[in-house]
Amino acid sequence: MCSPLIFLYILLVIANWKYAYWALIFCVPFSVQFGLTKTLSLSLPDEPICWLFSLVFILLIANDPRILPKWWWNNPLLLIILLQFIWLLVSVTLSTVFLLSVKFLLTKIWYLICFFILPVFVFREPRDFKNAFLLFLLPMLATIAVIMYRLATLHFSFSGIGAAVGDLYLNHVEYAAVISIFFPLVCVAYPLTRNSKKRIRIALVILILLFIPVIFFTYARVAILAVLFAMVVGVAVRLKVVNFIMPLLYGMIVVALLFLLKDNRYIDLHPDYYHTTMHSEYGEHISSTFKGGDVSSMERLYRWVAAIRMSVDRPLTGYGPHGFVYNYKPYAVTMFKTFVSNNREHSTTHNYFLYMLTEQGWPAMLLYALLIIVVFAQAQNTYHRFDDRFYKYCTLGLVMAFAASFVNNFFSELIETHKAGALFYLIIALLMILRQRSLELLHSES
Repeated sequence: MCSPLIFLYILLVIANWKYAYWALIFCVPFSVQFGLTKTLSLSLPDEPICWLFSLVFILLIANDPRILPKWWWNNPLLLIILLQFIWLLVSVTLSTVFLLSVKFLLTKIWYLICFFILPVFVFREPRDFKNAFLLFLLPMLATIAVIMYRLATLHFSFSGIGAAVGDLYLNHVEYAAVISIFFPLVCVAYPLTRNSKKRIRIALVILILLFIPVIFFTYARVAILAVLFAMVVGVAVRLKVVNFIMPLLYGMIVVALLFLLKDNRYIDLHPDYYHTTMHSEYGEHISSTFKGGDVSSMERLYRWVAAIRMSVDRPLTGYGPHGFVYNYKPYAVTMFKTFVSNNREHSTTHNYFLYMLTEQGWPAMLLYALLIIVVFAQAQNTYHRFDDRFYKYCTLGLVMAFAASFVNNFFSELIETHKAGALFYLIIALLMILRQRSLELLHSES
């Protein structure tokens, strides 16, 4: 049954690959991950489509090596991501888990091609931004409807969210991340409908109001924090003070680390193994977080301590992509251990900075930290450069979505998942395109 669809899609790619690209955007929200082996999985249908578009990109470059515009090459964000990729190659070469690292590298290549490079050729007019918004929103709403229905049959229980999400997302954390990242885009869509029909404005108000309980019922504390941080960044961009946020945050983190490492004060944070628990009620889950009794929060500490300690031995190149899981336990401090520390699901650091540090070394972590700062700085300049209302709000929505992505990744490694990762690189690509559009409009006006 799938063969005719595959054949028709290949024909569409040959006839007009840009239309086929819109189909890829539509497929991302409802793609499902299938485990082929214990260490190999495949996301369908979006991942094979990414392979196909990687081939399309190779053919485009072969036909015209200078097809990528000069402005794209001149953007500092490209330089940072290019340096990240070069250092990734170094880390893979010296990896302690070479084959797994090569798999990671291949996945990164087609994600960068599809969601960071190809948008340059696709997003040219305002309608392209609208198309992408709708094509991602509609299938995402379908997944939300299914998950909320399942959760309702489970009486909206906190313990039932994993079963409700099922295979539609990698887990409830990725589900919560995608919803919280996309929510700012839904919010900025409303002011852009000022001159639209009344029913469209009403529909968007209803949609915004529906997203609020949906985010709550993801039962993910980080998703709520992500939305709040996105609002702060949105206000900061409008007030032209967003450039202070990340340096201030980084400074606070460094001071906190120095304080905790002096005289091994971090030891005082260790959990009580016999009093950490997995709660069945969301209220108890939140309460125990502040009391140091929530197992997921305490397990993060266990991984974070291990990550910092293991980085001492391989500070430059790390242990290689996917290397943390296979190397961290000898570096763990046993008094931080919880009853889920056996880590049967092979999850990693639960912090993207430490993830980069342990698997690709200090250069990778610092480049990621720099990337966040530059994205915010460019977005602020782009926003204030625009007089065009549509592009102005698009910029604001995208930088707020990026802020939500940053928070989600501060407590996870979602850039490496197929839905949240696609959004991460697509947001950066669109902000780069908007920056160039703002410069072109400024030049034409002058």
